[in-house]
Amino acid sequence: MKVKLAIMLLIIILLVVYYSFGTGYLKQRQAQKELTSQIADVTQILAQIPEPPQDLEQRLAVAQANLAAEQNAFPTKMNTTQVINTILELAADCEVKAIPLITQPWSTEIVGEHDYSVFRLSVVAEGSLPQLLTFISQLENGEFGTLLVENLSVTAESQPSEEEASEEIPTTATLNLAIYARSTTSD
Repeated sequence: MKVKLAIMLLIIILLVVYYSFGTGYLKQRQAQKELTSQIADVTQILAQIPEPPQDLEQRLAVAQANLAAEQNAFPTKMNTTQVINTILELAADCEVKAIPLITQPWSTEIVGEHDYSVFRLSVVAEGSLPQLLTFISQLENGEFGTLLVENLSVTAESQPSEEEASEEIPTTATLNLAIYARSTTSD
């Protein structure tokens, strides 16, 4: 009887061990199926992502070279007197009388991630409307590539009569200008 009890006990122990291994195996098999399904989904998503261009490194190098060239082309801080003299000479060339009213010292301004030196001045220019338009156009497209007309107000001294051409009416333009330069503190 002791042998029968020992065999029964051994069989029960073996059944418990087989049961625990069997349920563990089934759980692992289910987890493996889920992981296989997830891997298949991710593989399908990855297959839809387009391949990067072959010349990506070259394009990056070209873009970095262009950026460096543009940054180096940005003017350095200029002599204030030379700026004013250049504006006055341009006005004379356009047959416009220009008087710098207010100048401000160079200041630092943050634009985006970069610091820039900025020189601001106000100029009153007098002449005919076509002369003033030429002057403003040459200011914006001339020697100072980073010059901005921040504010412009134009007034005519009188209304043109029928005999008088509007091109000959004395006109005054008040311009608020800003010239940007590379900051001495940047880089």
